[in-house]
Amino acid sequence: MGGIIENLGFGFTVALSLQNVALAFIGCLLGTMIGVLPGVGPIATIAILLPVTFGLEPVSALIMLAGIYYGAQYGGSTTAILLSIPGEASSVVTVLDGHQMARQGRAGKALGIAAIGSFFAGTVATFIIAGLATPLTTVALQFGPAEYFSLMLMGLIFAAVLARGSLFHAIIMVLVGLLLSTVGPDLVTAQQRMTFGNIYLSDGINFAVLGMGLFGIGEILRNLDQTEKRDVVRAPIGKLLPEREDLRRSALPILRGTAIGAALGILPGNGAVLGAFASYTVEKKIAKEPERFGAGAIEGVAGPESANNAGAQTSFIPLLTLGIPPNAVMAIMVGAMTIHGIIPGPQIMSRNPDLFWGLIASMWLGNLMLLIINLPLIGLWVRLLAVPYRLMFPAISLFCCIGVYSINGQTFDIVVMMAFGLIGYLLVKFDFEPAPLILGFVLGRMMEENLRQAMIIARGDFWALFSRPISAALLAVAAVLVVIALTPKIRKGRERVFTEEE
Repeated sequence: MGGIIENLGFGFTVALSLQNVALAFIGCLLGTMIGVLPGVGPIATIAILLPVTFGLEPVSALIMLAGIYYGAQYGGSTTAILLSIPGEASSVVTVLDGHQMARQGRAGKALGIAAIGSFFAGTVATFIIAGLATPLTTVALQFGPAEYFSLMLMGLIFAAVLARGSLFHAIIMVLVGLLLSTVGPDLVTAQQRMTFGNIYLSDGINFAVLGMGLFGIGEILRNLDQTEKRDVVRAPIGKLLPEREDLRRSALPILRGTAIGAALGILPGNGAVLGAFASYTVEKKIAKEPERFGAGAIEGVAGPESANNAGAQTSFIPLLTLGIPPNAVMAIMVGAMTIHGIIPGPQIMSRNPDLFWGLIASMWLGNLMLLIINLPLIGLWVRLLAVPYRLMFPAISLFCCIGVYSINGQTFDIVVMMAFGLIGYLLVKFDFEPAPLILGFVLGRMMEENLRQAMIIARGDFWALFSRPISAALLAVAAVLVVIALTPKIRKGRERVFTEEE
């Protein structure tokens, strides 16, 4: 325990510098704002704002981007409660009881318990990350190329299984992402692959261009395709601090939600999002009066909100210790680290301790900021909800174009971004989720590099992947997961898990 406190103390000396505090505040404020505005999620926002961080120190850039991510978890609950529109995927279940509380004049209590639960969960998750970081990094240092390849393969299978919708569609998205990662020079021979003679693709597809297209422009097109409908609550918000009875009802759901979210957040794929759904299901199952759920039960807000914030933060664990992004947001964080010359993985703790512990310490600082930002500014967020989409989306599109052009100074990148935006829109129209694609793209080059290294060490013997105990265990887990996911009962269950209850 002493080591954890000492490491966190070092992290706070980094995070509490004037620049990092300011950037954490900006990130949290932007994240909350993005979470509040329906139709623009944290994935799109981080992708769009990635070019803004190019001139910053790596630790400062990551602190800001992390603030945007968990800030969006807070902001998403505001629209879920006040508008019945989840500003973020993990806020979907908050709509069920949060909006009913708002209709009953208890919006303030719903917003208050969401903020309290999120702060508690974030604090616990910070200590979990600090506690698991050193042992997991020690284990990861034992990994060779074969183990890393097997781990990434298992991660992609998890991503496909935990993605919403059809398993077949998710697998296709992963494979498309892997295919796109091969565009550009061969890792060994530098021979050009799949560029079709286009010199602009000679260095491969730029990660920021792909991310902004799929999640920035694509998100705009998807929202323009829908009729704008906002069920803004007319009842007064009421006082923000929950009463003693509300706190009594919420205490155990917050604890259970924190535990569920923290555990599921580590899983690749939609683990962090799944936490909120799992928490709601658990609370409804064990409730003495389950009929209260969906009619304004405060437990239906406290548990899921705690789970989604805990999951958002523990999803940093595989990124920081293993270098493996467990979801699309973390994949974008990998892109940000790579752009800043940081190689994600177990070496970060020894090579960049200021970045490692500074980022972890900034999470608690960010959660404190979000508690301070959100509750007093509820009135501002309510007014912000009145901003029409027709004013919002042209500004976002312009910002995307400026951001992409600033990377290489090439108009071709803008064309590629727009093309991926259209592709992203069509994918969702045909029930293909883009998140597994971005994971496949980010992990693709790392998988290829580790597989080639493993084959060179083993002199081309493919059996080497199965002869090493850790690698064989990871591949066995991946195979078992595929078999389980393909069983008819599980397959039908996973396709229903992300649908709202009636």
